[in-house]
Order: sequence, then C-alpha cells, then structure tokens
Amino acid sequence: MNSHILEARLTHDEIIRKYDRIASIYDLFGILMEWKARQRALNLASIHEGERVLEVALGTGLNFVEILKRNSCGWVDGIDISMKMLRRAKKRIQRTGKENYTLYLCDCRHLPFEDGTFDVLMNQYMFDILPVEDFVPILEEFKRVLKRGGRIVLVNMTKGEKWLNQIYEEIYKLKPPLLAGCRGVFVQPFLEKIGFKEIEREFVSQLGFPSEVVRGFKISD
Repeated sequence: MNSHILEARLTHDEIIRKYDRIASIYDLFGILMEWKARQRALNLASIHEGERVLEVALGTGLNFVEILKRNSCGWVDGIDISMKMLRRAKKRIQRTGKENYTLYLCDCRHLPFEDGTFDVLMNQYMFDILPVEDFVPILEEFKRVLKRGGRIVLVNMTKGEKWLNQIYEEIYKLKPPLLAGCRGVFVQPFLEKIGFKEIEREFVSQLGFPSEVVRGFKISD
C-alpha cells in the first residue's frame, strides 16, 4: 500500500512556516472539510473521566477543547510545532475555563513524556504531510508513551474511490500548498507493523474531502 502514497512535498521547516502562515484561517478547513472525521475520532476514542490524554499536533485546539469537556477530572496534554497554532489554541482553550491541561511547543519525534504515560493518544491530519519513512519511527514514539491497553486514534486525509474524493489528490499533484501539503495516506498497515491490535478503520467524506479515522490498542510493550 506504500506505493500508492504520493511523496511528501514539504520539508520539516517548510511545514512549520506553512502552518504558522495559515493559523488564522485553519479553522475554516477544520470545520468545512474535517469536522465529521474529527467528531468520529472523538467518539472512537471513548475518553473516560480521569484519563490522561495526549493530542499530538493539536493545531488551533478544535478537538482539544472537546477532549477537555469529556475529561474534566483528568489531564490533557497537547503539542504542536507551530507557535502560532499554539497561541490560537491557547486562546480557544482559555475561553472554556478549564485548567487541567498543558501545552508544549515540540516535535512529535521526541515526546517529552515518560514511557506508559497516556491512556489515549489522538492525532489529526499530520501523517498526510510527512514522508512515509517517518511513519514507523513516529508511531513507535506514540506507542512508547501509551500505557498498556491504551488506545491510539489517528485521522488523516486518505484516498477515496469517487471522483469528488479524487479531486483533492489531483490538487495536491498540481499545487501542494493549496492543501497545506496534505495528500492521501493509509496508516493502518503501519500500526499493524509495530504491533497495535484490534485496529479499526473508517472512511469519512465531507465536501468530498476524504479522511480515514483509525483506532488501535497497545496490547503489549
């Protein structure tokens, strides 16, 4: 399935600059094209009160505030590599009045947490901008910080069979910046490769924008 994933077109530094630039309008994409998949991810995460949750690449905090609502007695950590995204997320989160969270400016390749810290790890629309060779190392890092029995929920742009879904992939081929560098990916095979179990994958389309929502469990270290 790797051969069907187009090559990533943005470097690490270009990704940071890109998301700093689009931070002020990112919610438009998040609501118009991603909201259904984001909501489905929250449902599949099945967050319980009192759990420790990590959101990687929280962006402007669209999902982060929803996680806080579901976990007012627990703790939620969030990371992002874009300072401007984090600033917007912090403003959104502060309006909730919640205080059971911490935000970090850092790279997901080296998470600042001990092994087995989290019950749930969520990540939306990140692997679809990264090189395929980064998938396994990053997922291994995600697995490291999850508790045994912990669950991972990932959302990404993927590929769809209908012509409307395929338009987005063609846009990427012609001009990647129009999709913030995102292209269709499949993460399930990589979760399987590093030992996640009970993996479920769902396809979600909104305005023709194709997303996958994938959940897996860390059964063993």
